[in-house]
Amino acid sequence: MRRSSTFVSSFPLHILLLSCFLLTLNQSSAMWKDRDADLVDQICKKTPFYDLCSSILHSNPLSPNTDPKGMALIMVNDILTNATDTLSYIEQLIKQTSDPQLEQELAFCAESYIPVVKYILPQAADAISQGRFGFASYCISDAEKEVDACNKKFSDSSQSPISDRNSIMQKLVDVAAAIVKLLLHG
Repeated sequence: MRRSSTFVSSFPLHILLLSCFLLTLNQSSAMWKDRDADLVDQICKKTPFYDLCSSILHSNPLSPNTDPKGMALIMVNDILTNATDTLSYIEQLIKQTSDPQLEQELAFCAESYIPVVKYILPQAADAISQGRFGFASYCISDAEKEVDACNKKFSDSSQSPISDRNSIMQKLVDVAAAIVKLLLHG
């Protein structure tokens, strides 16, 4: 009988200890989340488009568990997704247009985006993964030049049907370039 009374009297103690442990674990988890969110904010504040950077990194489920290198990789992958979507959009516009000048301008843009999607951004992602930040910076700069060439191809008389997409691409590239620059300079 004595054993059962000891068990009964120590039972609330076990519950109390377990509750304290779970509370500490929960607070610790919240603290790590805040620290990771702070890291995203610290990185994004050093980019030219804080809101865009913060939106992309906070919406990515991998961001809270990553470092600046991982954040750069997330940004490059986001640029790749946008570039791929833009290339598909350009290809659709080419099929739909009956204006030969617009078709030529769009074809030039498609030719600019193809290497960005197939080679430049995948090489940038690989370089970041391998810690070759100088080469990643070069690739990102090259992607920016290709998007800029597309922008400049449209004559003054015709409004680019992809100017909004190119503008977003330019901003994304600027954010990624800023993060990679932080990695380069430690």
